[in-house]
Order: sequence, then C-alpha cells, then structure tokens
Amino acid sequence: MTVGIVNVAAMTTKQPEFTLNRPGALIAALPAILGFVPEKSLILVSVDGGELGSVLRVDLSEELAGTVGHLADVAAAAAPAAAIAVIVDADGACCPVCNDQHRRLVDTLAAELSRNDIVLLGTHLVDRVALGGRWHCVDGCGAGGPVEDPEASPLAAAAVLEGRRLYPRRADLQAVIAPGDAERTAAVAAVIGDYAADRAAAVDTEGTARARRDVEAVLEAVVALAAGQRPADAELARLGCSLTDVLVRDTLCALAIGEHAGDAEMLWAVMARALPAPWRADALVLLAFSAYARGDGPLAGVSLEAALRCVPGHRMAGLLDTALQSGLRPDRIRGLADTGFRLASQLGVQLPQRQGFGQRAG
Repeated sequence: MTVGIVNVAAMTTKQPEFTLNRPGALIAALPAILGFVPEKSLILVSVDGGELGSVLRVDLSEELAGTVGHLADVAAAAAPAAAIAVIVDADGACCPVCNDQHRRLVDTLAAELSRNDIVLLGTHLVDRVALGGRWHCVDGCGAGGPVEDPEASPLAAAAVLEGRRLYPRRADLQAVIAPGDAERTAAVAAVIGDYAADRAAAVDTEGTARARRDVEAVLEAVVALAAGQRPADAELARLGCSLTDVLVRDTLCALAIGEHAGDAEMLWAVMARALPAPWRADALVLLAFSAYARGDGPLAGVSLEAALRCVPGHRMAGLLDTALQSGLRPDRIRGLADTGFRLASQLGVQLPQRQGFGQRAG
C-alpha cells in the first residue's frame, strides 16, 4: 500500500482559518493540501492541539481493510493526539451496502489508531470533493451537509499566492515527474554510460575544476531552457551524470532561492522525465527541494517518492522525505540553499542572485 503524505506545516506558515468541527470546510480544503482533487480515497487528517498536521491518502480498495494498520503506523510517526478520516467514494456514498463496508473499514482503522494512542474523532463519507458535493458521517450519527467551495478555501487562496498549482487528479500531479518519451530516454541511456565512465576516470585528476564546469554547464542549460531551447540528448546525459557529484548537486540547491528558480525547477522536471534510472533520482531530488523550499509539499512529496523508488538508499531524498513528513517548514529547509551559495563561492561560480521563489514545474 502506497501512502501519500503531506504535512500542512511544511506547506504554509499559518493554519487554515476554519474550525475542525466544520466537515464541509475541512473536505473543501483537501485539494489544496494534497495538490489534487482526491477521488476513490481514504484520507486521514491528523490533529494535535486543535491544528492540522499530517494528511495521509491511500486508494480505496477491497484489500484496504487488511492493510489499514500500516496507515495507522505511518500516522503515529508524528505522535498526533487524534485524527479525522474522510472517505471519497462517488459510487458508494449513497449505497447502504457500501456504507456498511465503509463502517467496517473505519472500525478497523479506529482500532489500529487506538493501538497507537490516536483517537479517531469521526469519519465523513463524501461523494465528491467539489462545490455541490455532499458528505455524511459513516457511523449513522445523522450529521451531513454540503461541501464548501474548494476554490474558496483559505488554503486554496494561499496556494495561489504561493505559486502552487492544483491539479484535477492525482495522475495529473504525477505526470509532472513521470518518465516521458520512451525513445528519448532510450537515446539518453545509450550514451550516458560512456559519460559516466569518463567522469569516473577523471574525477581524481580534475576535482573541483570539473565540478565548477559542471555547475556552469547547468546554469547555461537553465538560461537556454528559459529561452525555449530544450537540452539535446547528449547534453541531458552530461547534465544527468554531473548531478551524481554531491558537490555539484548541493551547489545547485542554491538555485531554489535564486532569481531563476522557476527556470531551474523546469530543468529538473525535464531531466526527471528524460533521464533513465538511476540518474533521474538526483534530478528528482533537486526538483523536490525546489518545490519544498517554496512550500509546494505535494510536488515535493511525489518527487521524493519517485526518487526513493529509483534509488531506495538515496541519502538526500531520505532526509528531505523525513523532513517533509515531520512538518519541517520551508524556511527551515532553505538553509540547504544557503550552503549551495557557500559552495559556489568556493568553486568560483557566480550564481543567480537570491530572490523569491519561481513558479512550479509543469
């Protein structure tokens, strides 16, 4: 079971302006939190001190009841006091038999949460997360009502102001980093091994001089992409190999807070879609860091998930994923970008000036 996790604290500096006893408002906020409009989903919203914490989402399936304990264990990592569950099921929202199935699922979830000292405050079943949608409680309490307008949610407004894009479906968000043209990836794969071998042979003799040239090559690619010129296959191979140098990758983290942050993020997305494994992992990590630094938790999350699938032991991906899930705020994570500026100075590379954050990839 794949659990999608977003922490509200890692996306914004202020909590949404609604109380948790308004299910219609809570449900309306979910697209802004998740980055997409959820369908056929079980969503678990952790609550601590009256504020939202981690928001976990899994696909609804017949097998879910047998694996829901894992969901509870993931939620318990942040040690919340309580949680609220939301089931999104267009087909089953008005189906009595389906409601019984959902109730059994919720009973199992409540027991697993209790095992982790988490109280399930309630479960809301909704047909669709949109204006005009209807919700009701699963346990037959009689409560129910309309879903408020997701586009009018305070978190949706914050997302727009922060440059985060909201997608109609989860697949649309995942498409930002999904492998693209298979023929192009194969063409890059055909030459990238040779570039990697050349780098391995030269690393001991060229050292920081090679790193400086690599960083400058990436900066040139960022400028070219901003002008509408996408990198050719051979250039993608060279750039992809260069990101495996930790000094190069860590220096490039500085671009996330520079004046060309949006263009750099677009380059990471292009590379993530075109590079073969395992080289795409570092492009995904840079994309995740850039998204995280400007508060786009959903894009950061799917990028890190893909990076860790590609290279399960990737150290930086693991560290960023832990930070994201624990709710470390973007302003704290930006310290890595400051390190990038220091490394660039040591290499003798002039990076774009610091400023606000660029528009998201995709």
